[in-house]
Amino acid sequence: MSEPLTFTTHAAAKVWELISEEGNFNLKLRVYVTGGGCSGFQYGFTFVERPEDDDAVVVQSVPEQEKETSVQLLIDPLSLQYLAGATIDYKEDIEGEQFIIQNPNAKTTCGCGSSFTTEDDATEH
Repeated sequence: MSEPLTFTTHAAAKVWELISEEGNFNLKLRVYVTGGGCSGFQYGFTFVERPEDDDAVVVQSVPEQEKETSVQLLIDPLSLQYLAGATIDYKEDIEGEQFIIQNPNAKTTCGCGSSFTTEDDATEH
């Protein structure tokens, strides 16, 4: 079965770094979509220890570790319908560092990259 979205090894390495700094290796990264932002929907990230029963779970190996290591990305069913087919990556450049989502379901995005509109949402207005 194919994964519902792509979680890059670069993003997984950053998540592992954050989990390691926290010292709680039970943490998993939850990505979600909520209403709001300048384009109608916005992305959010938070760490949790346990998945919900209906979460989609994406497991990604973390490269260049002494022992085999992986991190988990959790997506609730409502958010998954907006994130299906998306790629979650981590970007480090002159503008700063951040998780980025390349979302094929987003018709428009705002300049900050954390807010978007879907095709369905755009036609309703």
